[in-house]
Amino acid sequence: MLTDSQGSIWKGRPMTTTTKRAKRPMELSVRLAGYILKQKARGRSKFPLVTMLEPLEMCNLACIGCGRIREYKSVLDKMMPVDEAISAVKESGAPIVSIAGGEPTIHPRIHEIINPAGGGKVAPSKYLCWVVHMDGMEEKHDESVARAGVFNKAVEAISEALDRGYRVCTNTTVFRGSDVEDLTEMFRMVSDIGVEGSMISPGYDFIDAPDQEIFLTRQESHELFKQLLDPENSEGAKFYNNPLYLNFLKGDREYQCTAWSNPTYTVMGWRKPCYPLADEHVEHVSELFEKDLWQNYGVGKDPRCSNCMMHCGFESATIFNAVQSPRDWATLIKSGAAHKGGITAA
Repeated sequence: MLTDSQGSIWKGRPMTTTTKRAKRPMELSVRLAGYILKQKARGRSKFPLVTMLEPLEMCNLACIGCGRIREYKSVLDKMMPVDEAISAVKESGAPIVSIAGGEPTIHPRIHEIINPAGGGKVAPSKYLCWVVHMDGMEEKHDESVARAGVFNKAVEAISEALDRGYRVCTNTTVFRGSDVEDLTEMFRMVSDIGVEGSMISPGYDFIDAPDQEIFLTRQESHELFKQLLDPENSEGAKFYNNPLYLNFLKGDREYQCTAWSNPTYTVMGWRKPCYPLADEHVEHVSELFEKDLWQNYGVGKDPRCSNCMMHCGFESATIFNAVQSPRDWATLIKSGAAHKGGITAA
């Protein structure tokens, strides 16, 4: 554990002088590439890459930019049975599962959901990555989650997981007014203590979030990420997102949303149409791939999609587009960035 005179877990160390590439097991990227090519060969135009599994919506925090605990207020006490969670994962068939919520580690049988064949044990594995949400250094992070002391607990948990041999990544949501200098310091800090990489994304303007003024417009996102990803500002950081998506965030590339690739299963069923939007909940994942459904959603189609740049809809778009571009595909494979996933823990 690292402490400073104020009792913070982190004490600054000399930072590296170059932007580091996130390292992940290459086998996972190759296997995902094989899966995508196989689906294309079968003539499937829409298929899942990541199953977003939410075994509960209860959370120990009330983050200012999150609409989930408010949207699911009536079912916050509901816990998804283990067999139901496993069945949803099988039904989707996606090669990657991201377990989120709510706070998934509150679920009393989360270990059985993560590793149903492991007899209650969740051992370190190249197939498992803990993803810890970090929205800045201590003051900024604790402000974003509306509770003091959370930053220190998060860094403490990251350090312990790394010491035990687990893969660990972080996930950061960027909002209007985010402090670039503070975020840069945080990215360098988590890289320096051994985190595999940092995922970043603009926040989606959930209608149920208490503060609607914090959400970025698309143009504001471009401007902020140009600063954040500037080589001088990002020295020492390790970004987990693939380079094509990072270019998209800066406004250097344009993509249409492919959120159908990230079907989300909750205690109320499959969110339709996608992770940010739930116009309804349905019983079968196949309903999310209906031929005409996505004619109504996406940038320029539904006003609720106009400012969305979340990785659940657009990082997958970079991958699907890269399949048709040998140069872009080589970029993804070289960076090892055609893989993402894990269990989200705040």
